[in-house]
Amino acid sequence: MDTRERMVGERAPWRPGNGLVAIPLAAIALIAVVDILSPPDVHLGPLLVVAPAFTAAFAGPRLTGLLGLLSVLTLVSIGLARGVIGTENLIVQISSLVALSLLLVVFCQVRERHEGEMTRVRFVSEATQRVLLPPLPEEAGPLRLASVYRSAEAGTTVGGDLYALARTSSSTRLIIGDVRGKGLVTLGATAMLTGAFRAAAHRQSALPELVAYLEGSVCWGLSEFTEGEGDIGERFVTALILDIPDDEPVLHLITCGHPPPLLLNPRRGAVPLQVDRPAPPLGLGSLSDTRYDAVTFPFQAGDLLLLYTDGLIEARDHHGAFYPLPERAARWSGQAPARFLERLWADLVDHIGSTPDDDIALIAVQRDAA
Repeated sequence: MDTRERMVGERAPWRPGNGLVAIPLAAIALIAVVDILSPPDVHLGPLLVVAPAFTAAFAGPRLTGLLGLLSVLTLVSIGLARGVIGTENLIVQISSLVALSLLLVVFCQVRERHEGEMTRVRFVSEATQRVLLPPLPEEAGPLRLASVYRSAEAGTTVGGDLYALARTSSSTRLIIGDVRGKGLVTLGATAMLTGAFRAAAHRQSALPELVAYLEGSVCWGLSEFTEGEGDIGERFVTALILDIPDDEPVLHLITCGHPPPLLLNPRRGAVPLQVDRPAPPLGLGSLSDTRYDAVTFPFQAGDLLLLYTDGLIEARDHHGAFYPLPERAARWSGQAPARFLERLWADLVDHIGSTPDDDIALIAVQRDAA
């Protein structure tokens, strides 16, 4: 369903749950018939409260109020049929049923208001993600790509992980990162870093110059967003920055404190692209004399490259065992990027036994054999 269709005030004309209204209607009819036919000392009228109570579980305040009114009218009809309409007992029963029906209507109104607020929150969250982290294109030059992003925060789609892509005249540049922090600081740093990358990555400057520019942007941005909030050493962004030429079977990589990417091939299996001397995370480079050197790795036609954040490799099963990424990912190294990420995510959820409790960003990149 499109996000716009989930906004408050736009409801589908029919809900599958509305078919359940036959159950309380049948209950009202059954209780009425049995009560009228029962001996004088047997009274089933109070059971009519079941109808509005059951309706409140799946319907809104209008339908719940309607079933409550129908229950009250049924109880009055039972009193007339049995000749006890003016008795104190029946008056108490009617009053109690009216009060309970009104309470159920109020409950439904409060619930609908809360659901409306949650719908608006989800809509804003999804719109924010589309601005900060739009899905990567399926193709970029000779590359085929797929991406997955899952936020650990309940009810949101934006977290502390980030990724972005930019094209130059002869290559594709990618960044994937993890902002250390939480709350608005994380979103501000994500917006700042992805914006800086998109603004500078399309230029023809060398990869080390691009990373140095991002380091300066992060240092400035984090000091602006988090001024007076703890030590600077606690604010940084781990990142991988890649440049993949269109006409060479290689990739150039700079690692800034981020987990190494995984190169997959049906013949060679899964190989982590380890860098001997990785640079410090972005935001910490100014604390020392940091030099950014790009490392070149083979990336041939048919190879699949997996970029990920640490939420993937730090996921544990109920025994405390970490997710064995190289072993599992090698099983699907021959798949297309989108299918590969589908299989990997399903296997991760199966390993954990539930959805992950940390932000996770995944990018699969494959060089087209053509």
